[in-house]
Amino acid sequence: MNRFRELKRIAWEANMDLPVQGLVRYSFGNVSAADRDRAVFAIKPSGIPYDALKPSDMVVVDLENRIVEGKLRPSSDTKTHAVLYRHFPEIGGVCHTHSGCAVAWAQAGLPIPILGTTHADHLAFDIPCTRPLTNRSVKGDYEEETGLAIVKALAGRTCREIEMALVAGHGPFTWGATAEKAVYNSVMLEEIARMAWMTLEIRPGAPRLNKSLIDKHYLRKHGRDATYGQKK
Repeated sequence: MNRFRELKRIAWEANMDLPVQGLVRYSFGNVSAADRDRAVFAIKPSGIPYDALKPSDMVVVDLENRIVEGKLRPSSDTKTHAVLYRHFPEIGGVCHTHSGCAVAWAQAGLPIPILGTTHADHLAFDIPCTRPLTNRSVKGDYEEETGLAIVKALAGRTCREIEMALVAGHGPFTWGATAEKAVYNSVMLEEIARMAWMTLEIRPGAPRLNKSLIDKHYLRKHGRDATYGQKK
């Protein structure tokens, strides 16, 4: 029996949700799912279209990027995922897409300002954008440097306070407790990016949401005494 069958299934299902949510085209993007007890993660293989992807195609690698199981080459973004898993022990899934509005902000090299309550429902800060990578970083270990740039962009915030970031000139990365949550965060990042762009088109220089509203919306979903949803 394949010892990583369940982990591969989880990763495959998360990847298959990307085209359903309109976040990717052809073979772009990838999701990984981690097994923290075994210090490995399963990730989409490089260049395989989603309509041809099977659970058995998922590649299992360790946190040092060594292939543990799989016949295919893992995603070219694997090292970036590994950096995030090493730096953020709490996360169990990472997602990278090339969704249009989020990519547009990344190409502009700008963080997404917190303009409304939809944004505040998910995080109480601007969505950070990394600094552009230096020529040395690009020519060196590019994917590793990309992950390190994301870590630096959080500027001391925890991976739970901020579960999404833009890589300048590249695109969005999101993460969460599970691969499913990482995909959810990618969906919401794209929506927040779209709303912010439209807002600034309608009203250039629109003000940031005031702090009382930010706190109200964020804390009622994520605070110690959260009131959103049903009690278990």
